[in-house]
Amino acid sequence: MGGVSKQILEKFSLDSNTLPITRLFGTDGIRSKAGELLNANFALQLGYWVGTVLQEQANERGAVVIGQDSRNSSDMLAMAMSSGLTAAGLEVWHLGLCPTPCVAAVTNTTDAIGGIMISASHNPPEDNGIKFFNSKGIKLADNLAQEIETRLRANYNNFNCADTANQWGKHYYRPGLIDNYTAMVQRSLIPNLNFQGMKIVLDLAWGASVNLAPVMFEQLGAEVILLHQLPDGDRINVNCGSTHLDTLRQAMLEHQANLGFAFDGDADRVMAVDCQGRVVDGDYILYLWGNKLKEQGELPDDLIIATVMANLGFERAWQQTGGKLIRTAVGDRHVQAEMWRTGAMLGGEQSGHILCHHHGVSGDGIQTALHLASLVAQSGASLTQLVNSSFQTYPQILRNVRVECREKRSQWQECELIQKAISQAETAMGNEGRILVRASGTEPVIRVMVEAINQELTNHWTDQLVRVVETNLAV
Repeated sequence: MGGVSKQILEKFSLDSNTLPITRLFGTDGIRSKAGELLNANFALQLGYWVGTVLQEQANERGAVVIGQDSRNSSDMLAMAMSSGLTAAGLEVWHLGLCPTPCVAAVTNTTDAIGGIMISASHNPPEDNGIKFFNSKGIKLADNLAQEIETRLRANYNNFNCADTANQWGKHYYRPGLIDNYTAMVQRSLIPNLNFQGMKIVLDLAWGASVNLAPVMFEQLGAEVILLHQLPDGDRINVNCGSTHLDTLRQAMLEHQANLGFAFDGDADRVMAVDCQGRVVDGDYILYLWGNKLKEQGELPDDLIIATVMANLGFERAWQQTGGKLIRTAVGDRHVQAEMWRTGAMLGGEQSGHILCHHHGVSGDGIQTALHLASLVAQSGASLTQLVNSSFQTYPQILRNVRVECREKRSQWQECELIQKAISQAETAMGNEGRILVRASGTEPVIRVMVEAINQELTNHWTDQLVRVVETNLAV
């Protein structure tokens, strides 16, 4: 072996000590800075074990669907995952650039045995992630994720794929399958829907929605104004998209538009903005869509599934209409699981991750935006009027405290001073507020959320708790 080749192999070979001791799978698959944990060698081995476990579940060699967002590292990770999957004897159908719900839909509507999306969602460009779906287009259950991780760790030092010699799989580039997804979304809308006369601004975040969302709104007759409308791996989510709404709010006022929608990098979530530049988050979308479904008799038990982040104002207003609300842990996979358990047809997150089982199996920002625009078009009222007649939110503040140490983040609940501070705040607020402190499953932060009946209480306890978390974990 030549010197250069040996150096390259040494550079990219990893041993088990390089894997973090904490669990690899977080709230939404595996996520980290690209090139660190998520490098080509790791992705290849991960792909092999994902392929092996999926085959055992399906009891057959089948195809796995792969999609990706526009990040610079997404090609590398998609190709490495494909290498691992084909080494395990599987066929790979590579969609290329597409939203996460597209991968879920294509997987669900074909004979694929699983799906993979390469994306870090709303994270900055230097991050990336890998999300996994079973044959029904639903995110992998914990036990399967744990089995994949167990095999990956056990074999990381001495990985080889000799067992599948002469049974290699094939890689196919199949962007035409994206049409299956767009057709599914279009079928979910009411017949003869027309957005003529509506001016709609779309913030595409330089991400996965750029090729699909504009066309789908324009086909329905809307005048569409585009922001951040090209696939750009250097700028995906940078000061734009569903987590940075200032540009969209400004564009709404400048163009005197009726509606605005901002997607995240992989377009599985959406945030709306009304004609006054006011943010309409997932709580409002759930309330408005829930009311529409309830009126149509299409909301079993008048039940909505939300997360612990859902605003108290939303919960109490929905209960006043006779509706029921069940909260889950943060993450659309938890919402999805509770929807299957209860038979609920609508659920989602305040962050704009909305699932409607009438129309699909995953959170879908484009589909949600189209349905909210449809609701506005059918009502004869503006989004502003609909929101004004819905509910008032309680003042809520969410602050992120950056904690680089993975172990500190995973063990934050063991800190007595933090627990004491939370207990003091909860006792002081009583029924007039609530507190949620948690480690993010997608970013290196501890999230501190405080919600109270007035802004003064919210500000006070947010500052107090953030100070305690910073003092005990951030240094």
